[in-house]
Amino acid sequence: MRDRPGRFAVGVIGTGRVGSVLGAALARAGHRVVAASAVSDRSRRRAAELLPDVPLLPPPEVAEQAELLLLAVPDDVLPELVVGLADAGLFRPGQTVLHPSGRHGIGVLEAARIRGVLPLALHPVMSFTGTDVDLARLTGCSFGVTAPDAFRPMAEALVVEMGGEPEWISEGDRPLYHAALAFGANYLTTLVAQSAELLERAGVSAPGRMLGPLLGATLDNSLRSGDAALTGPVARGDAGTVAAHLSRLAKLASGPSATDPLVNAYLALARLTADRALEAGLLAPERAGELLEVLNEDGSR
Repeated sequence: MRDRPGRFAVGVIGTGRVGSVLGAALARAGHRVVAASAVSDRSRRRAAELLPDVPLLPPPEVAEQAELLLLAVPDDVLPELVVGLADAGLFRPGQTVLHPSGRHGIGVLEAARIRGVLPLALHPVMSFTGTDVDLARLTGCSFGVTAPDAFRPMAEALVVEMGGEPEWISEGDRPLYHAALAFGANYLTTLVAQSAELLERAGVSAPGRMLGPLLGATLDNSLRSGDAALTGPVARGDAGTVAAHLSRLAKLASGPSATDPLVNAYLALARLTADRALEAGLLAPERAGELLEVLNEDGSR
């Protein structure tokens, strides 16, 4: 089935934003995508754009044809899919099976491994659009990789072929690794969108234009300097300013301030920021006391 040494016949189960792009990246590297599966109309369109001329087949048929099987399905669906394919006898010795889930390592592929499969977890640390734009963005992208020691060279080679940089994550550290990425990426979107909404309420006509330079500089400074980049009223210990923030946010609350998600989010982030500022020596202990009183008083209401 291989056109030349080291080239795989690839099957892709799940042509969502990630699966379609990784399938295209493997094809660009010289592998041959022989089959894919798609459920929604949107996935079918992605497959047509990124995996042209690749036949769309039911998952069992994709698994049967693949030497390298990419399981690009939602995290909560992956365990059931692996067990289902294993029970149907669709895995075979020597076959390589990988998934791009951040949450899971190779433990989720145990039902395949005991049938002689080579299990790999290759998670691209990137936000996907599901278009060919993502192919260029893969260059230099970190991949969180978990693999048995014997298969680490293969895992590394596949990542490098797709343009990425492998970062080895142990099986036990996968949940912590994924939580860290959620803090940095998923919740960043929430924070930016919430900030823009509050600016609109304050009468700012173009919050994105206002936030762009500020957030760009903050991200750059934070990546370079960590906690040393902290600024603002919490890091300075300006308790009065923080109290004013909380008072105004409480007026927007749909219920009591202590149970409002927006107030609670501000309090949680302010407390975490205060702790980090104290530890980094940015927040003077004598100023921290009054600040923490404000934060604890508001949270107890």
